[in-house]
Amino acid sequence: MRTELTGKVAIVTGGAGAIGKGVALGLAAAGAKVVVNDQGVGLDGAGGDRSAAQLVVDEIRASGGEAIVNTDSVSDWAAAQQIATAAMDTYGRLDIVVNNAGNLRDRMFFRMSEQEWRAVIDVHLNGTFFVSRAAAPYFKDQQSGAYLHMTSTSGLIGNLGQANYAAAKLGIVALSKSIALDMARFGVRSNCIAPFAWSRMTDSLPTETEAQRARVAKFQRMEAHKIAPMAVFLASEAASAVNGQIFAVRANEIMLMSQPRPVRSVHMSEGWSAQSIAEVALPAMHSSFMALERSPEVIGWDPI
Repeated sequence: MRTELTGKVAIVTGGAGAIGKGVALGLAAAGAKVVVNDQGVGLDGAGGDRSAAQLVVDEIRASGGEAIVNTDSVSDWAAAQQIATAAMDTYGRLDIVVNNAGNLRDRMFFRMSEQEWRAVIDVHLNGTFFVSRAAAPYFKDQQSGAYLHMTSTSGLIGNLGQANYAAAKLGIVALSKSIALDMARFGVRSNCIAPFAWSRMTDSLPTETEAQRARVAKFQRMEAHKIAPMAVFLASEAASAVNGQIFAVRANEIMLMSQPRPVRSVHMSEGWSAQSIAEVALPAMHSSFMALERSPEVIGWDPI
């Protein structure tokens, strides 16, 4: 099965960050030409410098690959169209979209502002839709293409102080599944990765207590470049039968994540009342309730 990407063209949003850079370099090493999209802003949206993306492009070119910088915003519909246009104008085709751009506005739900909510939804969820949608006509016309979206166990499982981020990341999972269903007839695939890796997105984790410092130490052992092989595989022909799936990658460990399905069913022939639900349905289902857990509690073993 072929995992090389010679002749393919890829977009990697957030391509100058730790995970994005690793993916961009991995795709290029496999033979793809890469549009490294990054505005060069901080996680708070401040700044704006193309030099970080240029460094990734320079590294790709120094290794004999082809790449260009793009600084258009994923969170703007028209700008997202320009990201896809840049690939087409430069390389004449587009085969792979990696939606990796991200930001954080962590705050407990009861203190979160409208601006903090919208800023994260705009980049993660709207950005994933806008860039994916911009690529769709090209994928459809050529009857091929691969989408890869970065989700998070904060959305898949849960976490404290990340209502905006978790909602966006779980929304990306639903979007990916919809893309997979809608685009399968055109030979287009859509999958998700939940990456565990030390990056600027995790650099803000608190280190005030011993438990927090131990958690950060675990993250620091999860090197960002180890996400790239899974991204390259999912972008390649070797993954032609992989569609609508969610993988988690943590150091040397790959997990296939579950998707919501019924776990218990109860039936009342004469219909349900609130009282009969309380007396019959709830006791029958209670043993199958999901615990109120956070991601580090569910995936609590040390990285391999």
